Amino acid sequence: MKNILTYLFLLITTLGLSQDFYNLNTIQTIEITFSQTNWDQLLDNEYASTGNYILAENVTINGEVFDSVGVKYKGNSTYQPNQIKNPFHIELDTYKDHQYEAYTDIKLSNVAKDPSFLREVLSYQILRQYMNAPLSNFANVYVNGTLIGLYSNSEAVSKKFVNSRFYSKKNTFVKCNPPAGAGPGTSDYPNLFYLGQDSVNYYDSYEIKSDYGWEELINLCDTLANNINDIEAILDVDKALWMLAFNNVFVNLDSYSGGFTQNYYLYRDNYGRFLSVVWDLNESFGRFSMAGGIGNNLNSTTAKQQMDHLLHINDGDFPLIQKLLSIPTYKRMYLAHMKTMLLENFDNESYITTAETLQTLIDADVQADNNKFFSYANFTSNLNSDINSGGGPGGGVTPGITNLMDGRNDYLLGLSDFTQTDPTISNISVSNSTPLINETISITAVITNANDVTFGYRTEMGAPFTKLEMFDDGAHNDGIAGDGIYGQDLTITDAFVQYYIYAENNTSGKFSPQRAQYEYYTLTATTSNPIVGDLVINEFMASNNTTVADQDGEFDDWIEFYNNSSTTIDLEGYYLSDDANDLQKWAFLPGAVIEGNSYAIVWADNDETQTGLHANFKLSAAAESIFLSNTAGTIIDEVSFVEQTSDISFGRIPNGVGNFQIMNPTFNAENMGSTSISNTPLEAFKLKATPNPADDHFFLEVNGKEGEKLNINVYNLNGIIIHQDVIFKNKFIYTHNWAAGMYILRVNNSFLKIVVN
Repeated sequence: MKNILTYLFLLITTLGLSQDFYNLNTIQTIEITFSQTNWDQLLDNEYASTGNYILAENVTINGEVFDSVGVKYKGNSTYQPNQIKNPFHIELDTYKDHQYEAYTDIKLSNVAKDPSFLREVLSYQILRQYMNAPLSNFANVYVNGTLIGLYSNSEAVSKKFVNSRFYSKKNTFVKCNPPAGAGPGTSDYPNLFYLGQDSVNYYDSYEIKSDYGWEELINLCDTLANNINDIEAILDVDKALWMLAFNNVFVNLDSYSGGFTQNYYLYRDNYGRFLSVVWDLNESFGRFSMAGGIGNNLNSTTAKQQMDHLLHINDGDFPLIQKLLSIPTYKRMYLAHMKTMLLENFDNESYITTAETLQTLIDADVQADNNKFFSYANFTSNLNSDINSGGGPGGGVTPGITNLMDGRNDYLLGLSDFTQTDPTISNISVSNSTPLINETISITAVITNANDVTFGYRTEMGAPFTKLEMFDDGAHNDGIAGDGIYGQDLTITDAFVQYYIYAENNTSGKFSPQRAQYEYYTLTATTSNPIVGDLVINEFMASNNTTVADQDGEFDDWIEFYNNSSTTIDLEGYYLSDDANDLQKWAFLPGAVIEGNSYAIVWADNDETQTGLHANFKLSAAAESIFLSNTAGTIIDEVSFVEQTSDISFGRIPNGVGNFQIMNPTFNAENMGSTSISNTPLEAFKLKATPNPADDHFFLEVNGKEGEKLNINVYNLNGIIIHQDVIFKNKFIYTHNWAAGMYILRVNNSFLKIVVN
């Protein structure tokens, strides 16, 4: 249990509180006020010299005012001293300890290279399905009361970012961009090429953002060059393969995969592995043409559509590509990731709906931007049609996004590497879906067209997956040898297990779930599996943003208890804890009682100074256990969980006696029905899904107001979001990659049950 508590960083809580600033369907308003009238000249001077911030009198974000804020220009080729609309970096805490929704750094890109205005935001939106990547949306930026224009607003890859995603911030952190900037004629490439043990050789190619790290970076380069068989000890290979697959599919060449091998970060986690993070996607979807190597400038849309899916596989100047793809299994994983991206976004054309929604969202703001680098006609047409952008920072031919990607999808899926017979993975089964800790369970799956099958699992958030071979030999609880059922045994050692299955043959690989290792299946375990008695944990919320406030108006985590009997229970002598090794962490106060067939609430806010029942710990929305015990140390009730979602609770269905499942919260009240999410909407509009149950897709109908922005979240019964979208009208939603079962579809604050066959 201590392994879970190591990671109680309130990950999802922090993200939930701050999602509004990067809400995809809301255009932010950012107003910068300088006391100096020559603010532009001052910013230019600092950009050209020290690169320091200058003091803004205040910055107002969506009406909230922050005084004394650091502001500077940023960017490489998108910055020009003679243009009005330059990219900004706002640092709220340069002079004072300001933050907006837990953010201190605000990165605003001026869309100097993109007639469509969509590339950066759309690319990040798709990329976040497959790896940790910045949140991104749009913002109107004003300076001294004058609208400068519409910007893309993308989350900074900072120590706050890695702490929220990777559970630490003090380890080696590398920005893989030349400190002096990349450009034609430079030879300082952050390409992970091994240049020997002297760190001086690396200074012009990388920027260390941590207090140390050159030795670790050099070790990574050395391992790539000279000891590739040990690469998984120092690099999260799966994340690297997702990054390379993304760069290639999206023709994102201002990246590691292109001419300057840049625009990514490396962070070393607590397990000694470097994790890759993609950034700066303003020239994704084929806007950048330099593919690297001799004769590799892709100057036509056709050339970009047909870019080699194994670009640089034999090029020693790209060791991350050359060395990883030289290993057959890694190559098959890379191809599987590419195919997943193609089928989930481009072959079904779902990306077009997202792009059109974003285009509609920003249409009026693009028209109002008098400092944009392209015409409004360019904006409306570049989603589909190529644009000749002329000279300047946005010059050259910019492919139409759909023109490029429809052609690229057809080209790639027609190649032999993508038409080979893939393995199939189905009917994944566990012998006990709610095991006890120290119990050994069996995992089986029906798998065809495979030579090798791997079961990957972990019991700590963010840890490397341990890999075991699965067998079809009749000796691993897999039935009869050779029957196509593969099995493996696993002893449960902690409160949860995250796992995936990977199968491959000589030509193809397949993951289940298909977005593994970024997504995975989850089992939760208990220490004692106590029998449901009179006093039970009935419902809890581990990320309470807006649902219900305590007596002091604070939205804190809460735990609801229920008395199944008709007799009052004295709570003195009972204890509450989130640590199996300290079951008596918090004692119920003398005099606390719970009447028969009634409820009691404990606020898990680590604030015992407040009136009422306030525990001395908080819940973690990332992973946690809750224990109710008595004076003798006997566990009366317990529940373990992972990855909770803001303002969605977990509770017993039926009330007081059933198993825990995702719920529409019923604070201090009965949990109703087979699931507490009902088909009755909570807002003025109703939802309809046809067909329901769904096989491959369903058509979602929402009778909202014309043009109303609708946030879609789909949850599985563990409370994990498996699909997100923003729509303005009815839409087809594809379910072919979802496991069979029941899901909860949430549109704003209306809910609908969805069953997938």
